[in-house]
Amino acid sequence: MFDQLLAGMSSRGGRRVTKRLGVWVGFDEEWSRLRAEAAERVASGAAMPSAAVGVPSSVEVDPLEVAREAVRERLANFRDRVLFVPLDEAGGLWTAELGGLDWICAFSGEEELARFAEARGETGREWIYRRVVGAWLLDVVVPALDFPCGVALNAAGPDGAVLPPVRGIVSDAAALDGQVAA
Repeated sequence: MFDQLLAGMSSRGGRRVTKRLGVWVGFDEEWSRLRAEAAERVASGAAMPSAAVGVPSSVEVDPLEVAREAVRERLANFRDRVLFVPLDEAGGLWTAELGGLDWICAFSGEEELARFAEARGETGREWIYRRVVGAWLLDVVVPALDFPCGVALNAAGPDGAVLPPVRGIVSDAAALDGQVAA
């Protein structure tokens, strides 16, 4: 999916972003690891370990509720995070079309933006970006648009995610599955 997102974008100019050396495992990397482990448990039919969620072993754990809580935590983290959003040549937030929707491309740091530039073969040019808070994208930018738009986080990375314009992520008025805006 992210390969399609990358292919559908055009080149834009700006401030140089370089990859940083060294390894740092942050939330996104940890989330990816936990998500992979959960997928393996589901595929094997293994039960969710009670100790992993802090529930006594005598209590039955609903795997669907555990997954919902993980999504709520991931969304809360996104909303509180300062993100890097590349700008297009007109100074607007960079979007890409995929699946009939526009997606604002956002990155959790310079390293993720550099990975994106490398995947596009555009490491030799400068990238202009704006630092924004995730909640601002979901609560202000997406509802202000006159077309459906979601947010693609860390495209071209192993921890990539999309936040579609649906209830629970954006306001009902901006959600494709919400009330029609007047």
